[in-house]
Amino acid sequence: MKNSEIAQAFSPGRRRWLMLSGMTAGAFALESTRAFGASGGEISHTAEAIHQEVTFNAKPDRVYNALTDAASFQKLESFSDAMHSLDIAAHPAKISDEPGGAFSLFGDYVTGRQIELIRNQRIVQAWRSASWDSGAYSIARFELTPVDAGTKLIFDHTGFPAGTAEHLVRGWYSNYWDPLRKFLE
Repeated sequence: MKNSEIAQAFSPGRRRWLMLSGMTAGAFALESTRAFGASGGEISHTAEAIHQEVTFNAKPDRVYNALTDAASFQKLESFSDAMHSLDIAAHPAKISDEPGGAFSLFGDYVTGRQIELIRNQRIVQAWRSASWDSGAYSIARFELTPVDAGTKLIFDHTGFPAGTAEHLVRGWYSNYWDPLRKFLE
């Protein structure tokens, strides 16, 4: 490298640019460390979640009522796999139609609270199974959309205990979607 090239490499303008570039890169590195450190492991990027989409040959109001009306849900339960293993008749379904209200299904095996109820469109519940640790609740979200002569139900379930996803996926089909299809026929 010639003296003129060295002088140009370390000219005030170039030095300033190099210094600012280094400071900027350092600031990004420090900020990303702060962001990671601030989470302190509190954010899980491996949490399990369930997303299901099912279509029913019934209008959204019928699907909504089947999921939010205790008498209708009681009939739906009679088509479920849970009917064979739980004492559903001794503990009939109870479902509040008010946000904040409680629900109890499948012989008190599933309980929770209604978080959001938008008639014929959305149901959001704090949902739990009796087999979970006390105080453990998940979020179950049912989104209803009219399609052709029926309803597309988009279901998302999050916040359930680790390792229970496969059991829950099967349970949603055998205790909700398949019985709901039979009930609506």
